[in-house]
Amino acid sequence: MTIQQTVKVQLVRSPIGCKEDHRATVRGLGLRKLNSTSELQDTPAVRGMINKISYLVKVL
Repeated sequence: MTIQQTVKVQLVRSPIGCKEDHRATVRGLGLRKLNSTSELQDTPAVRGMINKISYLVKVL
């Protein structure tokens, strides 16, 4: 039995005024309102999404 690694992210800046694809990435990570958190599987795809919008989120 393997335990899946997870990463927890929190939206700390508003995506208002950001590029449309960056807003879509925020939604894709399951983040809605400011300070909302989401726990996701630690995959290369998720890491790339976090890296793309690193100025909007904080990894907890």
